[in-house]
Amino acid sequence: MATAQTTRPSSWWERLTERCYAASTPQLVRDVQHEAGTTYQKLLTDLDSPLERGFEREMARQLGAGQPATFVPAKTLMPVMMQRFGLQDAELAAQPGYGALRDTCNACPVVGHCWQAMRAGAEVEECRGFCPNAEAFERRAAE
Repeated sequence: MATAQTTRPSSWWERLTERCYAASTPQLVRDVQHEAGTTYQKLLTDLDSPLERGFEREMARQLGAGQPATFVPAKTLMPVMMQRFGLQDAELAAQPGYGALRDTCNACPVVGHCWQAMRAGAEVEECRGFCPNAEAFERRAAE
């Protein structure tokens, strides 16, 4: 005999607290950034650090808006992105054009999306769709 799973409907209090948290998340992220800067930097640069989904989404949104200005995508995201394409940062660093790749990464218009994708372990196929350095990485990987 099959048993039906029943889910208990959320109480009004649970819905209220969820909405309050969702509404306050942008301010919470800004507060952590300003009041616990070192911790915030660690959360940004440790792509394996577990984060609550809404908090992570807000961090990505703020990255996309250029906050914090001290975040350097080429330092945190580019080495991981290069690994997706089968490249190693140390090997590429000595090659001509490496500085241009870093400049492109640091000026990336989708840095928030990239940060979330690298945290989620995005595969190379997904990365091709948004990374401005994707073609250059593919050319270098083919060499």
